[in-house]
Amino acid sequence: MSNLNPLVTASRLVIVAGKGGVGKTTVTAVLARAAVDSGRRVLVVELDGKPMLADLLADVEVRHIAAAEALDEYLQDHGFRRIARRLAASGVIDVIGTAAPGIDDLVVLGKIKHLERSGEWDLIVVDGPAAGHAITFLTSASGLLDAARGGPVHTQAVEVLEMLRDPARCQVVLVTLPETTPVNELIETSFAIEDRVGVQLGPIVVNQVDAGPALPDPDTIDLADLGAVDDAEHAVEAARFRNARRTIQAAELARLSEAVPLPQIHLPAHPAAALAADEIAALAAAMTDHAAADPPDEPSTPGRDT
Repeated sequence: MSNLNPLVTASRLVIVAGKGGVGKTTVTAVLARAAVDSGRRVLVVELDGKPMLADLLADVEVRHIAAAEALDEYLQDHGFRRIARRLAASGVIDVIGTAAPGIDDLVVLGKIKHLERSGEWDLIVVDGPAAGHAITFLTSASGLLDAARGGPVHTQAVEVLEMLRDPARCQVVLVTLPETTPVNELIETSFAIEDRVGVQLGPIVVNQVDAGPALPDPDTIDLADLGAVDDAEHAVEAARFRNARRTIQAAELARLSEAVPLPQIHLPAHPAAALAADEIAALAAAMTDHAAADPPDEPSTPGRDT
């Protein structure tokens, strides 16, 4: 096998989370692709939402878990088959999660726990909820543990917490962009996960990093050397914009490192608006190269300045 990124070897389950629009689903696909290319048996899990990963990972098993279906299965598995059928037929099962906050997230995590326990895969990668919901998703077990003092819900909550809090079984990978708002949200999410869940945080994946060569200072460029005046002016403005963006990205990456002392993996910016399987494979190779060139330290828990 080739050098493996610790993201795909440190635990059997990786839950990918991040603010909407940062490329969370892309990172899920890239992690799965890197693991498969390294000889790992991989399962990808999509939660509620539009299924799309199967098109990017044609040779990888992808399963979709919907909360209502997981709840129906949970009821049937615990002796409520007739009730589950009636609830499903009437549509009431869709609102049970509202009546019992956290139960829908718990049964989804319970389904993931069942898959993780099966031993059929070396790695399960979950395209998790957006950052805001990720906290409630991951804290559902602890919340219901207090609410249900006994019975199957209590047992499920205990077993899910055992999985989440075991670094050999589970880690959460947070995704961000090198921009102010996504970095702020990741910092808040990492602290919330530390305080309220106790799950292991893996390396942070920073998507869309401008990793190309630095451009010369536009103010030192002689326009006459660039050909036609219009083209020259456009080139200078483009260089000025890109250099400013690189400066902002560098500042945000430094701020993130200071606030959350976890290893970072940078994925290069890609011009395509919607990535296809070939681009996912290229990003997976870049991620593997990054790990081989600069292997991350052991994952640690983020700390705060006091």
